[in-house]
Amino acid sequence: MHNYREGFVYVKDVIPTIQTELRYCGTNNFVGTPIDGYVNSVAILTLEAAAALKKAQTKLAKQNLSILIYDAYRPQAAVNHFVRWAKVERDTLMKGVFYPDVQKKNLFKEGYIASKSRHSSGSTLDITIANLETGIPLDMGSPYDFFGSASWIKNSNLNTTQRVNRQLLQKVMADHGFRNYAQEWWHFTLRGEPYRNQYFDFFVE
Repeated sequence: MHNYREGFVYVKDVIPTIQTELRYCGTNNFVGTPIDGYVNSVAILTLEAAAALKKAQTKLAKQNLSILIYDAYRPQAAVNHFVRWAKVERDTLMKGVFYPDVQKKNLFKEGYIASKSRHSSGSTLDITIANLETGIPLDMGSPYDFFGSASWIKNSNLNTTQRVNRQLLQKVMADHGFRNYAQEWWHFTLRGEPYRNQYFDFFVE
């Protein structure tokens, strides 16, 4: 296993069965373009976060399920790109998909965009659950990176399947050392993360 840099690993080196769809490497994201700092579609995490995630993956695999990673370590350059984008109010290419009910000028005020991200510390990741064999994600009731109350963990406007799927994701991550973020069902941070409040800027490559 090779370290990306000291303290960090490529997640697939630790968890070969993990599935990835690094949204910020392509155009299927709220900006609509590839994001600065994402050179290759590889998920990077701290050693500690990857080790904890491996235990969660092992548990899910028993049900023929897999974690699907949308984002993991995020360089500060990417966060800076989001900040610059958020200030250009006329650039609303992906509004209909990702933030139909939020005015772009309010993305900072309402907490959807910030100048620092826990992702840049290396132990925060955005995930869902997918079928281990087909790679098809489970229905969580709102898309990844959807800005709005539909993405809140306590969203009550879900059908039974969506609610069960969300509960499964929350439980497996909590059971293996991750805490959630109430407004984003996909967002988890390792408890006792090794580089808390350190913001790295090496590229994802």
